[in-house]
Amino acid sequence: MTRTKKLKKSTKQNIFTKKRKLNRSLVGDLVLFLMLLGFGFFSAFPLIMTVSNAFKPLDELFLFPPKLLPRNLTTENFRSLSELMSQSWIPFSRYFFNTIFNTVVGTIGHVILASMCAYPLAKHKFPGRKLFFTIVVYSLMFAPQVTSTPNYIIMARIGLIDTPWAIILPAVGSSLGLYLMKQFMEQVPDDLIESATIDGASEYRIFGQIVMPLVKPAWITLIILLFQRLWANTGGTFIYSEELKPVSYALSQIAQGSIERAGTIAAVSFVMMIVPVTMFILSQSQILETFQTSGMK
Repeated sequence: MTRTKKLKKSTKQNIFTKKRKLNRSLVGDLVLFLMLLGFGFFSAFPLIMTVSNAFKPLDELFLFPPKLLPRNLTTENFRSLSELMSQSWIPFSRYFFNTIFNTVVGTIGHVILASMCAYPLAKHKFPGRKLFFTIVVYSLMFAPQVTSTPNYIIMARIGLIDTPWAIILPAVGSSLGLYLMKQFMEQVPDDLIESATIDGASEYRIFGQIVMPLVKPAWITLIILLFQRLWANTGGTFIYSEELKPVSYALSQIAQGSIERAGTIAAVSFVMMIVPVTMFILSQSQILETFQTSGMK
């Protein structure tokens, strides 16, 4: 497969290394930088306030106007959160296990299923292909609140209510990943696939070793989006048993306390935010690459 490897390498370089050169003056660059700095600050302001509030004492949380940074830095909010978690009759580690299980299995399952369905839609012609993809596109118009009742009825009919699969299966079958992966796979050159076929590569090998590496930014972005969705899932009306509830449910119960728990609520917001934000920071280059190469040919 020497020819295929060379073609793949050159395609990858052409797709991901092309940069448009812009000719701007120094003043134009400075103005653009200041504008982006201002917009960036407003975008990051909620994130900064969430982190700041988690380390503020209770009296500073009720100041008006609110202060951006704490005057007296404290970790009392996290100690209060730890005490409340220790009083739960279900070990808090169990809540974390449920969340990690739902998130990992749902995310991996969705990426695999969406990618395998998107490949024939993008690179093979068969009867009903356009109609099927049109249905997928229309399904993106429906908000989760609209599909929650049909999802509940389906999960109840197959006996999956009050099991983790009631959360995982709807996430695995989401149409967002199929749409995203299909659009990106369409931009992989057909010549590359034809060359691999001539060299004797099977469809599974072409899919796994050629197509998937070329659309890596797309499925990395998909992992981030679904991870955030499943991480914040509280189980809703699908999970009734306390030992099967995710950590977001346990933290939301803590946040429903009295005004004296304002500091604890701030710590809860920080804990729920820190994992998705960290994951985004670690993979932001791949996400940016997704947008940069969305018009590749």
